[in-house]
Amino acid sequence: MAKQIIGLDIGSSSVKVVQLKRRKKDIELQAFGMEPLQPQTIVDGTIMDQMAVVDAIRTLWSRLRLRGKDVAVAIAGHSVIIKKISVPKMSMAQLDEQVPYEAEHHIPFAKDDVELDFEVVVESNAAGKMELLLVAAKKEVVQDYAGVVRDAGLNPVIVDVAAFSTQNAYEANYDLADNETVVLINIGASISNINVVRGKVSLFTRDVAIGGNAFTEEIQKQLSVDQREAEAYKVGGSYDEHGVVPQEVERIIEGVADVMAGEFQRSLDFFLATSADTEVSKICLSGGTAKVSALARAIEKRSRLGVELIDSWRRIVISPNLDTAYLGAHSPEALVGVGLALRAVNEG
Repeated sequence: MAKQIIGLDIGSSSVKVVQLKRRKKDIELQAFGMEPLQPQTIVDGTIMDQMAVVDAIRTLWSRLRLRGKDVAVAIAGHSVIIKKISVPKMSMAQLDEQVPYEAEHHIPFAKDDVELDFEVVVESNAAGKMELLLVAAKKEVVQDYAGVVRDAGLNPVIVDVAAFSTQNAYEANYDLADNETVVLINIGASISNINVVRGKVSLFTRDVAIGGNAFTEEIQKQLSVDQREAEAYKVGGSYDEHGVVPQEVERIIEGVADVMAGEFQRSLDFFLATSADTEVSKICLSGGTAKVSALARAIEKRSRLGVELIDSWRRIVISPNLDTAYLGAHSPEALVGVGLALRAVNEG
């Protein structure tokens, strides 16, 4: 059995931890927690203040009384390139040797500056070639994330890609027919991960540099309030002296939601233009910003597809000692962490 690994989602607004354990046929949630990060701690997936992240991780381990040291983390943003490529049929040993050279034609970084990985998605296509999913991540970013984990006294055993962690968690909680195509959008504070999935295969991924901070910043700018108050307005938790949320907030949120929905739709349109035979059945949202109802409505209006909020705990048994109300409130934020923690559960 594989060693238990804790999912550690280091996002730009908070650090999330998920600990799962397989019990016979079920997967049980043993621990979940979140620790906020100050703005600008992480920018476009790059850690700017390493000590702040280390402190947040240590705080979570102490508060949740976690004993495990092995963790899986995820990276996203412009430092990660995901491409589907075709190569002549060859053995795995030959692929291991050839892919680094093949990657040079498909990524904007020198091969010595990146960590490379790949997965065979089609053994032989209509042209008799193999189709690979190629992932390249800048070494300095991988090292930064691994570094804060080590500085917190933990052991980074897996570095995944956020879009694939989202897919992993979705597949554990929902049934998806082999010929059904869904769009998974994980909307973080500053980066949103788009993953178009058919069955269990990722057809298209893209990270978009827009997220929940866009709402907060626009509310701050237009209402002249501080960051904390703007955050509270965004989620409907702050009121003026008369006990109501200012009407302007709804107008601002709807305006930003329409802009964000337009960004997501452009990515979806690009995918559909290159995949004429693909019909998308629905769009599934996760991440803290997915809870902004105006955004779901805007995406639905733009795409003309049904939009659902993913439940990270849908098929996961909750340990009796955990706060179900807290878990329910933060289910959308937990999805990447669940996907990371599942790496150990599924491999056990």
